[in-house]
Amino acid sequence: MSSFEIKNLFNVKDKVVLVTGGSRGIGKMIATGFVRNGAKVYISSRTAKECDATAKQLSEMGPGQCIALPADLQKYQEVQRLVTELKTREKALHVLVNNAGANWGEDIDEYPDSAFTKVLTLNVQRVFTLTQLCLPLLREGALQGGKYGDSFKDPARIINIGSVNGETVPGLQTYSYSASKAALAHLSRHLAGRLTPEGITSNTLACGPFESKMMAQTLATAGDVIKSSNPSQRIGTPEDVAGAALFLASRAAAYISGATIAVDGGSIVSMRAKI
Repeated sequence: MSSFEIKNLFNVKDKVVLVTGGSRGIGKMIATGFVRNGAKVYISSRTAKECDATAKQLSEMGPGQCIALPADLQKYQEVQRLVTELKTREKALHVLVNNAGANWGEDIDEYPDSAFTKVLTLNVQRVFTLTQLCLPLLREGALQGGKYGDSFKDPARIINIGSVNGETVPGLQTYSYSASKAALAHLSRHLAGRLTPEGITSNTLACGPFESKMMAQTLATAGDVIKSSNPSQRIGTPEDVAGAALFLASRAAAYISGATIAVDGGSIVSMRAKI
């Protein structure tokens, strides 16, 4: 069977995946993509009831399965508990999707100091914390993928969910959020440089607008403007972000590490003529 066949290049069947913030929004979209393609997916979110409901819903879709591991990732001890629980269930982790995040918007004259503490803690520091604690599982996942001599055939993957707001200056007054997403992209590159030789790649998806709780108010008040100003004339669909994550998690992307891929309909690079 040829390794160039689509079913081999993009296969994620039986991979063990952890998606933080996986009970709704972009995290749920990504988790759905993995479950529908045969992966074993653990989702984490702060609200246990919501996490359990999403896991049940996705497991019923199959052919993969989804398991809820609720945790408040703002708290270091909760990250430790999450990883300890995962280690009791799995010997290896093949894909870590760092999606959980927070936002804060307020006028610059009133922007609270606490916003930076909250947003940067969850969006950057806890990404590092969780990744660090998951390294033994990820290293085992890399070994399970096999080796070509000294190199890894199918590395373990870290997929960090960033934002176009970390790549360009947003119009909204979300100072801590844009700063955190810029930091996340650089952290992801730093992780790639250190971990790729161990068989763990690290990449970032810089997402544009998608339907999520974080974007709900913005889309409600400016959805038409956002769509019309996007070169693709729409906002993202679940298939858009799930497809990008599945690609990064598959054999097709085994040689990609340290990259930031914009999933934004072309908004970052668009230069529309003004008449």
